[in-house]
Amino acid sequence: MVADIGHNSVLAKCPDGQVIIGVDEAGRGPLAGPVVAAAVVLCKPRPAGLDDSKKLSPARRAELEERIKRRCQWAVGVVEVDEIDRLNIFGATMLAMSLAVQSLCEQLDGEPHHVLVDGNLTPVGRRPEWRWPARAIVGGDAIEPCISAASIIAKEHRDRLMREYALAHPHYGWERNAGYGTPEHLEALRRHGPSPLHRRSFAPVAQLVLL
Repeated sequence: MVADIGHNSVLAKCPDGQVIIGVDEAGRGPLAGPVVAAAVVLCKPRPAGLDDSKKLSPARRAELEERIKRRCQWAVGVVEVDEIDRLNIFGATMLAMSLAVQSLCEQLDGEPHHVLVDGNLTPVGRRPEWRWPARAIVGGDAIEPCISAASIIAKEHRDRLMREYALAHPHYGWERNAGYGTPEHLEALRRHGPSPLHRRSFAPVAQLVLL
């Protein structure tokens, strides 16, 4: 599934006129819910205060998300639990990134020159949809503004989804833990068992399924 909005503003380009996409994901580690990737081309001037989403307060993240969405071009790729269990979490993350960039490219007048991906691996050669030159940057969400923007969009989008899912599955505290394996979440898993949104391929969930 892909959600994409954002046909705004003047794009920020490198001095040689190249368009750069930043990509990051949220949700590799949780026991429940989808993995989400975001792709962003920054506007010019770019929003001030961009940083790794984990270093920002919830209020600051929400403020920056609104600015990025209003002024820049962006897209989100969402891969659900059934695909995570089928592909494994790494494969699902590569798919989410591919979907996000593919959707963003549909908004652009032409292809990007480079895609900067947070982490140490990219989807190049790992997903048939991926056709763009890419570079992995370890810690890129803290040092590359376009990746920082993508990290903010991805985290805010996923947290919102988990709050919505918590309304239907209130036992697990997803509105607080976003599906991560906190003591509260693990205790609820032991007491209530897995929900349809739990990742059966993840060990804490798989062990309960086998009991």
